[in-house]
Amino acid sequence: MTVLAPIQRLDFAFSSLCLGHRFNHQVARLSRAVSHTGDGHLYVVFALLVWGLDSQQGGQVLKMGLLAFAIELPLYLLLKNSFKRDRPQSFPSFIKPSDKYSLPSGHTAAAFVMASLITAFYPDTAWFIWPWAVAIGLSRVLLGVHYLSDIFVGALLGVMCFELVSMA
Repeated sequence: MTVLAPIQRLDFAFSSLCLGHRFNHQVARLSRAVSHTGDGHLYVVFALLVWGLDSQQGGQVLKMGLLAFAIELPLYLLLKNSFKRDRPQSFPSFIKPSDKYSLPSGHTAAAFVMASLITAFYPDTAWFIWPWAVAIGLSRVLLGVHYLSDIFVGALLGVMCFELVSMA
């Protein structure tokens, strides 16, 4: 028995719960819409709006966001290609993922970079932004392309990358 066996059992049990019911197609439709908000296009819209509308902080928000993503993306690729964890195969998959491996979740990492960035500069948005980031991660499990631990590692990666930039 490996050290990771309990995590793998939890991952499998959670995915079974999320995907092994008769409403999984309906849940997948909503999950696809939620997941799509984390594809990156809204991040660009946010950056342009903040840069154009917030003369006091907009430039700093843009700079920190770009730096955080400049750290997050290579680390995400390095981790994904180092762990080489296969995506869930025992469950239905409702989308075609862009690559073969699942750990960490890139959508989740990016959403948590954005949530960290936005709430650092605009703390009044926390009530909406953090649940949105969590929803992005959970949507990836509900679509059958990630395990719960992939989401956890992606969230941790996103927050840590922003924290590295904010400490500099």
